[in-house]
Amino acid sequence: MTKQLELWSSMSRHLLWFFLLISSLHAADQVEFYAKNLEQNGTKVTAVGDVLIIYQDAYITADRATYDKNSTELELFGNVVTLKGSEYQLVGEYVKFNMQKKEREITPFFMLEKESKLWLSAQKTTACENKFNIESGIVSGCNPDDPMWEIYFSSSDYDDDTKWMNLYNARFHIGGVPLFYLPYFGYSMDRTRRSGLLMPSFGISGSEGFYYEQPLYIVIGDRVDIEIRPQMRTLRGSGLYGTLRFVDSKDSKGSLTLGYFGEKDSYFKENNLQNDRHYGFGFKYENRRVMQNWLGLDLNGQSGLYSDVQWMNDVDYINLSSNDTINNVTSNQVYSRVNLFYSEEDNYYGTYLKYYLDLDPQNIDKRNATIQKLPIVQYHHYLDAFFEQHLFYTLNIHANNYVRQEGKAGEEIDINLPVSLQASLFDEYVNVAYKAQLNGRMIDFRGTSDENVIDDIYEHGFYGSLSHVVDVGTYLTKGYEENSHTMGLSATYTKFGSDQKTGYYENVENNCSIADPTNLDCEFYTLTSVADNVDLRFTQYLIDSSGKETIYHRLSQPIIVNETSDQERGLGDFENEFRWNITDRISFYDDTFYSFQRNEWVKTLNTLRYQDKMFNVGFSYLYENKAYRNKIEPYTNYMNADASYRYNEHYKYFTKFAFDAEKNIKKYAEVGFLYSKRCWDFGLRYVENNRPVLLQNGVTSSVFDKYIYFTIIMKPLGGSEVNYRTTDTLKSR
Repeated sequence: MTKQLELWSSMSRHLLWFFLLISSLHAADQVEFYAKNLEQNGTKVTAVGDVLIIYQDAYITADRATYDKNSTELELFGNVVTLKGSEYQLVGEYVKFNMQKKEREITPFFMLEKESKLWLSAQKTTACENKFNIESGIVSGCNPDDPMWEIYFSSSDYDDDTKWMNLYNARFHIGGVPLFYLPYFGYSMDRTRRSGLLMPSFGISGSEGFYYEQPLYIVIGDRVDIEIRPQMRTLRGSGLYGTLRFVDSKDSKGSLTLGYFGEKDSYFKENNLQNDRHYGFGFKYENRRVMQNWLGLDLNGQSGLYSDVQWMNDVDYINLSSNDTINNVTSNQVYSRVNLFYSEEDNYYGTYLKYYLDLDPQNIDKRNATIQKLPIVQYHHYLDAFFEQHLFYTLNIHANNYVRQEGKAGEEIDINLPVSLQASLFDEYVNVAYKAQLNGRMIDFRGTSDENVIDDIYEHGFYGSLSHVVDVGTYLTKGYEENSHTMGLSATYTKFGSDQKTGYYENVENNCSIADPTNLDCEFYTLTSVADNVDLRFTQYLIDSSGKETIYHRLSQPIIVNETSDQERGLGDFENEFRWNITDRISFYDDTFYSFQRNEWVKTLNTLRYQDKMFNVGFSYLYENKAYRNKIEPYTNYMNADASYRYNEHYKYFTKFAFDAEKNIKKYAEVGFLYSKRCWDFGLRYVENNRPVLLQNGVTSSVFDKYIYFTIIMKPLGGSEVNYRTTDTLKSR
């Protein structure tokens, strides 16, 4: 019995616990004490040695603690650490809790958010309920022993309910050097969407002056927010772009963007611009169950709606949407579309709206005469099989409604019905297929034709044709120890059987064998003559033991059997496509066309790439000869190169280069580096970029920009990219 008492006494010195129940608090506010030694003197309890206190959802450790039942004050001394919800830590040397008033005092104060590794150190903190008031201190996401960046502040407050931290008189230091000051800076300690200022963007341009954009983010509700981006360019003007984003159901989302920029008179006149105001809008929307959601239909199939509508008065609306123009895709023509479809097991139904906006004011007459397809209606019957998978057919119908502001308009219906019969011969070594291709079209017109076109050609027209296709092929596979080889040979013979044309198709047939946009008679002529031909194909694959493709090779040689107005009799363009994964690090691709009729290479695309953990180097080359088609730009001769080198886990160097050899113009060049660590990124890069602009009298030109980018990101708070830009003289195109 004596030994049992001694054992119990020894255990009690190392782990004693009891509950302090305070009558004024709820049961959820009980405090649990664990310590090596606990002593009680009247209403005061003292705990010494490995003190652990559990209060609500917080775990608190300290060297020593005292608690007074009357005042409900809990004091902790030495190495005080508070862990709450496994999210962040509070550390101090002295902490005082008033349980009844819910007040706390921590001196000094250290807080760590575990997920982001963001810490805050301050002289003193007082708190009531879930609100903290913090005296002067430091914030950083780096190693506290030697932080690369720090934010010093005079005071701060933090709300544990909203997880939002406010810093006042914030001074940003990098490498111990103060760089800039903000009277106020706030950030979130979690990923909750909330209103506030986003990271600003800065830049300096030799022609446009100082650039500053300060985005404002506004949360309207759980499914709606707005981003407003006012900007100023001190030598050019100012503008405002804004985007409304919304999610109207679990299957749909959309956005609306509006923008406006006003030029200063001095910049407008000096640069001879077409417009002194640039404005536009964009609307995007997608719904993956539109008929079920909007119409309440109980459908087994899939329905969808996709909308991308863009309008602007010139290309500078895009150029001015941000300070970084190198990622903007600008064109003299803007394409808008709205697609609606429904697909079930056997059938597909779709309707599409397409609209082309020409931004070149020289083409104002052409803009009004541009043929728009509003709408296109499509029906497609999926492939059906009969007679044990030997007979197949499918059906596709297109109806185009051609509209425009000036000139003739009309409707055209196109029907395609291919019927195929296939079989395997010689123990499935040879596959044979026959396809009858039926095609029918009908066109009708309305409106007044162009004065340069004879109106009599626009007759109600019909077109019908039948062609025959025979395909014979075989695929052979053989396995080896380390790889397998698959080889395919096939020959396809296409025989144009007969056709019949009436009305418009017959009237313009001799002048419009190929749709020619320069010939007003041919605006609605979409037929192409079909020559009897044989297409010979050879394909091979080499697959290694892991299932990875080593070599892909394809040869194709069409042979024109009978001459047409579009094609000459004889050998067509020979194509050689070759892809080779030489090693795990080196890959090569080539796609080349050779014209036997013209005895020259007409197109080639080559890419070569090397990639490992340190290096990523690539080169591509594109050449195309389109002179025989009477194109405005008959030749394409374009080269791209890029390289990156990762010196170690922190340093990465990179460069890119793009050159138009046909025009002898450098399209893009970049060189730079990025230094990255756990708590910050710093980058420097030099960029040259050509971009289009619109001058007075509709002249289209290009601007050659030169940038120097400075990137500073303080993780996890974010950062900004500052750039300096110079602009060369406009170059007419």
